[in-house]
Amino acid sequence: MLETIDIEPQRAGFSSSRLSDAVAFALANEINWSRNIDDQLGKGEFEPPPWNEILGPTTPRGGPAGVIMRHGRVAAIWGDERRADMTFSVAKSYLAILTGLALADGLINDVNDRVADTSLDDHFTSAQNRDITWLHLLQQTSEWEGALFSKPDLIDRNRQLGAEPDNSRKGQHRELGAPGSHWEYNDVRVNRLSLSLLHLFRRPLADVLRERIMDPIGASNDWSWNAYRNAVVTIDGVEMPSVPGGSHWGGGLWIGALDQAKLGQLILQRGAWNGQQLLSEAWVAAMLTPCAINPEYGYMWWLNTDRARYPSASASTVAAVGAGGNTILVEPAHDLVLVARWLKGAALDPLIAQTIAAIGA
Repeated sequence: MLETIDIEPQRAGFSSSRLSDAVAFALANEINWSRNIDDQLGKGEFEPPPWNEILGPTTPRGGPAGVIMRHGRVAAIWGDERRADMTFSVAKSYLAILTGLALADGLINDVNDRVADTSLDDHFTSAQNRDITWLHLLQQTSEWEGALFSKPDLIDRNRQLGAEPDNSRKGQHRELGAPGSHWEYNDVRVNRLSLSLLHLFRRPLADVLRERIMDPIGASNDWSWNAYRNAVVTIDGVEMPSVPGGSHWGGGLWIGALDQAKLGQLILQRGAWNGQQLLSEAWVAAMLTPCAINPEYGYMWWLNTDRARYPSASASTVAAVGAGGNTILVEPAHDLVLVARWLKGAALDPLIAQTIAAIGA
């Protein structure tokens, strides 16, 4: 039976008409991506052949969708808020949450510990990798060198992000520095974090997430976290999927906008839900602390330091962000959660502005 959703813009402190205008804006600004994700990835969205080989499952995407919540109330919904679509790098932020659970369980003593001391494989034994800490992996400063599930870290070296990134040097050799010396958005290294967490929990990460986070916050059973076809490892004699922190090569977290809004609300509430502390408040604070060499990034969450990313939002705003215009935005100054799916990148800040302008109008 589907959950009944009360949509209460006025009780959430919004002008219904002004908020309707914001929703109309979101619907009118769908990203220019094919609805067939295979086609989008196959034409070299992230890199040219043969490095763009799809290793995991894909699913056709839906249309623009989203949810706006304020004061814990659903104020607006557009599109199909329950459709479990691919989320791309939004999944990275879920890996940070899982790392917090590993710390709470004593599987990690401190994020400054070396991964080599606890991760049960030989990918951290080289001179380049042996001093990498959990903090380095979380902040994307690890400079980890190697290949994982047939993808070398080289594939994302020199990768640039932004509205008009220059990726002419992406995939070209770059001399690696010491761990912590260079920030680089690298999906292979993120997937290396995921595999390390799998070794710690010794059970599929999706099961841990479902039991510890998603079920307690009332998420649906429709979401899934899908591995590459070659990303199966044996732990304690049992084959388990090692899930990716994105959908760069297929797979990844497939989830609906309403479930994502609930996750955003958990972060807004500093890890608390209905009287339970599902995620340590100290961990949420650490996760949203700026990286020393990239103040717009925390532990796999994007930050709005100096309002650089989202000028219309407060500096305390944080976001889980994925390709294709997928965003979970948490805006504490207005007690606001905004989830947008398949939105043009340039439209996100205007959508934030229109949403905030609708408060109390």
